This record gives sequence, C-alpha cells and structure tokens, in this order.
Amino acid sequence: MTQALTEYRRLQHNGEPHYGQHLIATALSCNEGILSIERLYDFLQRLADDIDMVRYGPPIVARFGEGHEVGISGVQLIQTSSITIHTNDAHRDMYLDVFSCKSFAEETVRSVVEEFLSPTSLSCEVFFRK
Repeated sequence: MTQALTEYRRLQHNGEPHYGQHLIATALSCNEGILSIERLYDFLQRLADDIDMVRYGPPIVARFGEGHEVGISGVQLIQTSSITIHTNDAHRDMYLDVFSCKSFAEETVRSVVEEFLSPTSLSCEVFFRK
C-alpha cells in the first residue's frame, strides 16, 4: 500500500487499514430533553467534545415534519466528518450517526446519550469503512 493511501486510511481494524469508523445508535423512549432544540444543540456539542473531535462551527438543529414524523434533526460537522441526529417527538426516539476518520470510543457515545436522554433502550452498531 502506498504511503498516501496509508495516511488516507489511517484507522486500523482487525489488522487492516480503514478510512473511518461509523457508529449508528437507536435510543428509544427518551426523556423530555429529546423535545428541546436547545438540549439537542448542547448534546451535539458535548458529544463531539467528549469523543475528542474538533467541531467545525456550531450545530444546525431544527424541528420539522408532519404528523407522526415531526421531530428534530441536527448535525454537528467535525473536522473528521459529522455527527447527525434525527428524532421522533411522538415516541421520543432518537437515531444517531457518528462518522469519523479518527477513532472514538463507543462507550463514550453511549455515556453521553444516557446522560442527556435516559433512553429505556439504547443499541449501537459500529462499522469500519474502507
């Protein structure tokens, strides 16, 4: 593998170089914080900081949708990619994606989600992308 490709795919997983780590999480039946644009704004900033990412500008967070699809969506750009959320007001569920070409700890993501939103159920899957 060339030097340039090794620098580009700098994460090692199972002895192979990868471009990025992608965590997807589903948090169900969260507390009332999930209904607050301000709380989710703070959540995105805190999550980026706690997983040791460099934030690129402030988060963008807005509530929109119709009927059972009303919820909040947000994105925090980070120097190494992005953190995105989508929520559902009616069920108080959140769907989270964290993607970065810099490694981060799944347990830290779980901890921040639990602290901010206290879901009754939290599942995470981690993928490594080539």
